[in-house]
Amino acid sequence: MRSARYAHAGFVRRSAFGSSSTDSRAMPENDGLRLRFHALLAMTLAMMLAVTGCAGQPETVQAVVGLSYIPNIQFGPVYVADAQGWGGNESISIRHHGADEGLFTALAAGEEQFVIAAGDEGLQAAEQGIELVAVAPYYLEYPVRIIVPAESDITELADLQGKTIGLPGKYGESWFGLLVALDTAGLSQEDVEIQEIGYTAQAALPTGKVDAVVGFINNDFVQFQAAGVNVRALEVAPDSVPLVSATLFTTSEFYQKHKDVVETVKSFLQKGITESVENPEAAIEAAVDYIPSFNESAQQAARVTLDATLALMVDADGNVPTALDEGQWQEMGEFLQDVGVLREKSRVTFS
Repeated sequence: MRSARYAHAGFVRRSAFGSSSTDSRAMPENDGLRLRFHALLAMTLAMMLAVTGCAGQPETVQAVVGLSYIPNIQFGPVYVADAQGWGGNESISIRHHGADEGLFTALAAGEEQFVIAAGDEGLQAAEQGIELVAVAPYYLEYPVRIIVPAESDITELADLQGKTIGLPGKYGESWFGLLVALDTAGLSQEDVEIQEIGYTAQAALPTGKVDAVVGFINNDFVQFQAAGVNVRALEVAPDSVPLVSATLFTTSEFYQKHKDVVETVKSFLQKGITESVENPEAAIEAAVDYIPSFNESAQQAARVTLDATLALMVDADGNVPTALDEGQWQEMGEFLQDVGVLREKSRVTFS
């Protein structure tokens, strides 16, 4: 387009020079008409070339993938995909959320085009009016567990009756996971004492402030183990958890306009997961450029978290899934509505 524009400008200058009054020779009338005709024809051709050049250039779509947590090895597969340039697509980048940032705020504002966030929280966002498309699973298994001291008399979920349970607050995956655990045990919220302890589980459980905590198998649980605290983890449901965890989302508007970009991000995210499962060290190496102070000692500790995280991403045969289970999403919506998290049936669409 640039060369066409300059060609047009050059023609105008030459045309002006050709008709300049500094030429002392008389110009026949027919020659003048012929020159003006040629000038008009050349101008028309130049404009057509400019339009054709613009139309032939592919649109560059900037796409930001939001990571709804601070830099952490749990995003190792994303770091692998980003380090490889999303297949040579330099217009795709990643962004970590701040500690107090809403999960879908930047997505709704158009500052991000994708976000990795929990499916249950996605249904909440959809109820608030954000038109979401669920693109691909990130975690296949729900990561929330009820964590108790190894010597605790809590050996099954029903034993939680009358006990004190700590969790960050009555929101998010920890809260939803506890609701599933209570439902599984046939208990109500009134049957237990729920304490909102913020992010102090590592101190609250060993000191006996609470009898159990709600935490993540790939975060809180491994932190307890790393600190030498003997703990056990109880699954919140024996078979299938009616909740969906980390999922790649985009907006309906972006999906309709840029399905090719959506497919690129989906494809290379799953490629990053597969490569990380097959070679966890690749995720560790990629994370060096994303996690501050990720020295050798930190890398050794992160490997335990990474192994626990990768276990959440594969099925029983060790395969990385590429499709979402729409039936599980419907079950999740019904459960969240039954327990009062959702006021009405809420849904997202699927790519």
